Amino acid sequence: MNFGQGLSVSVFERGLEAEVIDLIVNIQANEFHIPITASDQPDLSDIPGVYQAGCGNFWVARHGGQVVGTIALIDIGGGTAALRKMFVHRNHRGNGTAKMLLEVLLDWACEHRLREIYLGTTEKFLAAHRFYEKSGFDEIPKEDLPDCFPVMKVDTKFYRYQL
Repeated sequence: MNFGQGLSVSVFERGLEAEVIDLIVNIQANEFHIPITASDQPDLSDIPGVYQAGCGNFWVARHGGQVVGTIALIDIGGGTAALRKMFVHRNHRGNGTAKMLLEVLLDWACEHRLREIYLGTTEKFLAAHRFYEKSGFDEIPKEDLPDCFPVMKVDTKFYRYQL
């Protein structure tokens, strides 16, 4: 899907693993000082197997052919999914890239008749909290997550979006 100004969002394809891992780990470790490495995230080495199953998927935003954003959806069953791996390069924040990624994900979720999307995030991602809240996500206590939700060790704040 082309959004103009050289920005496009497409489904993840093999061959982009290194760019995706580099983007995500650099944001986590260098910008937000979260002590996490690529080896702590084995899902990134098997994106098709982890994310592109059932009603899940993984998308990348590219500008000039370079990966500048990611977003993913894991099918956790029962018409629910977990939003994961939403990251946007600092030079592409505030220009609509995150909104475009989320719109593609929500369109996919509607087409696949999902009812709810959950996500977990860290307290450090303050701008992300505002983005999710402005996008219609409601903050929920951890106890309200479905039992099948894959909580990450860095997750301390949780949200739900009802379709």
